[in-house]
Amino acid sequence: MTQMAKIVTRNLNMYYSDFQALKNINLTIGEKEVTALIGPSGCGKSTFLRVLNRMNELIGDTRVEGKVYIDNQDIYGPKVDVVELRKRVGMVFQKPNPFPKSIYDNVAYGPRIHGLKDKQKLDELVEKSLKQAALWDEVKDRLNAPALGLSGGQQQRLCIARLLAVEPEVLLMDEPTSALDPISTMKIEELVKSLKERYTIVIVTHNMQQAARISDKTAFFLNGEVVEFNETEKMFTNPADQRTEDYITGRFG
Repeated sequence: MTQMAKIVTRNLNMYYSDFQALKNINLTIGEKEVTALIGPSGCGKSTFLRVLNRMNELIGDTRVEGKVYIDNQDIYGPKVDVVELRKRVGMVFQKPNPFPKSIYDNVAYGPRIHGLKDKQKLDELVEKSLKQAALWDEVKDRLNAPALGLSGGQQQRLCIARLLAVEPEVLLMDEPTSALDPISTMKIEELVKSLKERYTIVIVTHNMQQAARISDKTAFFLNGEVVEFNETEKMFTNPADQRTEDYITGRFG
């Protein structure tokens, strides 16, 4: 099924001072699809992810050339509000990073910053976000308990709920299950599959099986370049490039 393009990059290059981390990336990421980014460590996957919500700028001495469009808007254009962009394009990190606040306050944090004060609306939004993140049933009786008391897998789903509460359009996930046990990993994978009905999701993963299980399309990164980009099933069963095959079958990486 052909999806509408949500994110398009054209001749994208990215530099950390003199080091070129991304080289001429041309990708079209479909709306409400899960796109997996695979490749060995240091090949540019996480850098690419952070280009999509301008997180690299927080590092300093970085430069982006080329174009990155989200809904046909050049997100590096002069009139772009970066705060608004990061609200639309949210990010989940490798290690869960809940705030040292209650479960409720973690989820309500973003909406409050963006001006939502109404207690009833906040309550509804917190419940909706926790339900979307498949966490509500586990925490609904202890919303005022500290978030840091949750298990790792629950903390990661809380971070996803915190993201969903500001009603983003795109979810970026940087190896969201690498610090989790197999059962928590499975829950996050099921969650990703259910969330793509509403969101465009780009996920970096080291786990080939995970990419095969949850993504619609996969991009294989190597040394800052995209070697191959295709439907996941095609790529894993019949890769077009020998380097892709070598990586997928574990000959390197």
